[in-house]
Amino acid sequence: MRASRFAASYGARVAVAESGRFGGTCVNVGCIPKKLFAYAAHFREDFEVAKSFGWRLGEPAFDWPTLLANKDREVARLNGVYEAALTRAGARILRGRARVLDPHTVEVNGERHSARHILVATGSWPRLPDISGSELAITSNDAFHLARLPRRALVVGGGYIALEFASIFNGLGVQTTLAYRGARLLRGFDAELGERIAAEMRGKGVNIRLQANLAKLERGIRVTYEDGPTQEVDLVMFATGRKPNTAGLGLEAAGVQLAADGAVVVDAYAKSSVDSIHAIGDVTNRLNLTPVATAEGMALAKTLFRGEPTAIDHANVPTAVFCDPNVAAVGLSEERARERFGKVDIYKTAFRALKHTLGGRAERTFMKLVVDAATQRVLGAHMIGPDAGEVIQGIAIAVKLGATKAHFDATLGIHPTAAEEFVTMREKAT
Repeated sequence: MRASRFAASYGARVAVAESGRFGGTCVNVGCIPKKLFAYAAHFREDFEVAKSFGWRLGEPAFDWPTLLANKDREVARLNGVYEAALTRAGARILRGRARVLDPHTVEVNGERHSARHILVATGSWPRLPDISGSELAITSNDAFHLARLPRRALVVGGGYIALEFASIFNGLGVQTTLAYRGARLLRGFDAELGERIAAEMRGKGVNIRLQANLAKLERGIRVTYEDGPTQEVDLVMFATGRKPNTAGLGLEAAGVQLAADGAVVVDAYAKSSVDSIHAIGDVTNRLNLTPVATAEGMALAKTLFRGEPTAIDHANVPTAVFCDPNVAAVGLSEERARERFGKVDIYKTAFRALKHTLGGRAERTFMKLVVDAATQRVLGAHMIGPDAGEVIQGIAIAVKLGATKAHFDATLGIHPTAAEEFVTMREKAT
């Protein structure tokens, strides 16, 4: 989308081949519908908290078909917005699945099209583990279209998608288990975030099983774990990874080098091993986030059609996990910072947010700063709590600019907010 629009604005003749709905994973089976579901799941807790502020409500009742219908309507609206934006930009839309025949030829619906440049931006696809009965499970793609909510659900995985859907199911009243093969959740994030979010999610009712590997699924659905225990559930959802969507595109025959997982191998300017073929986004399996993909698209358009070779800086990219409570981070984890910089200073705080003081809820907000001891530059900022993504987005500007701890200390906070804690932490953690 972004690459096509910007390329067209720079004077390129652009055609876009699309066999499905516009907007990719994010709009159709990712960020947008997932966050709508996350909003829905959080209302149950909001209704409970409202009582402590004097509101008297009837017994809340949730209707899954209503949420599905409204979600589908919004997704369809966005599909139309994106298609219209391409059309206005002057791009030609080719409805069908494309196949690359050679470095300058693409076939769509039996018709051949020649191009000076070919861009592969086909994203990724959820994968199921190779265990007996895996066909009985669903992936995140299917979760957006369930005919009915299960009574008992098992979500398998320990990353973004697993935590988000475990929170969604739990918030909507589903008896939810989250099983992960690792020792802590959110591998790749700061270790303390993984440990603390597990505690918070358990406190909200999610049954979390760590170092748990599934051995098989049987109709019913009966789940057997490798260490022996069994579990009866109504739905199993695997969120155990995604694979670059390159199968059947003809890339290898055209000379494009693919990694072992099928990802297109590219240089800093998104060029593949074939000079005329480029790739961006999840299909390259670098940093699989929507804003990264769109930035790569803009950079490629500048590189090819504006004479401005532009590479995307993948460092200090902020990210959020929309589980309950939210997790967000920018920069280096404590572990990675120690590996790269040696001595670091750690500042952190954990507290019960003002909103929960009247209702007596146990949820705690957590914040952490990782600082280079030598230069005092803030290397990473990490948070668990309501709207963590909104808070970290602002903090990310400071981290990207190389702000020091003194800059944070000199910034006045907005009181009373949770975010102000990022500029009021003074004591180093021991």
